[in-house]
Amino acid sequence: MTDMTPRKASSRTAVILGVIALLLAVAGGGYFSIGPERLASLFGAKPEISNVPIGGPFTLTDQNGKPRTQADFAGKFTLIYFGYTYCPDVCPTSLTTMTDALKILGPKADRIVPVFITVDPARDTVDQLKMYVKHFDPRFVGLTGTPEQVVATAKTFRVYFAKQKDAAAGSEDYLVDHTSITYLMDRQGRFLTHFGHAVTAEAMAERIRKYL
Repeated sequence: MTDMTPRKASSRTAVILGVIALLLAVAGGGYFSIGPERLASLFGAKPEISNVPIGGPFTLTDQNGKPRTQADFAGKFTLIYFGYTYCPDVCPTSLTTMTDALKILGPKADRIVPVFITVDPARDTVDQLKMYVKHFDPRFVGLTGTPEQVVATAKTFRVYFAKQKDAAAGSEDYLVDHTSITYLMDRQGRFLTHFGHAVTAEAMAERIRKYL
């Protein structure tokens, strides 16, 4: 008889949901914002996102040209979004939601560092990031790096991104498909929760407040 204890069943469910999420991200080739909670609701299972490692060490460069690692944010909560400055609507909408949520939190928002990590390092130079993030909350840290550094960082956060296939070779006029999820990390850089693209600033602030 197959041993299907609650722990084993839960772990198996988590693995299945993770595989489904990955397949949807790759096959969809678009903005992927279905999180574990949504997948779990579709299949009648309890989300087990704590079983999936999200986040980890990284080495990037901020909008002032300063090298940054995960250690630089120790002692602060971080609200992290992956996108790119040439994004026509999804990215500015998400960063605006983050900005508005921080305003709603008031003085408590000082415990949080909002972080924007580019998935388009070819165009998102230090100067480009500096010009871009200043339009949002002044606490925003924009991060870029070499293509290898960006890919490695995206992998630690389970972020999918890819230049659209119809982009002309050598052209700088292209779109990048990418995961549209905002991550809340704790003071030690550990994953706490995430927010889909459709979240409102009020809902984001309310959930964040529970961790502060």
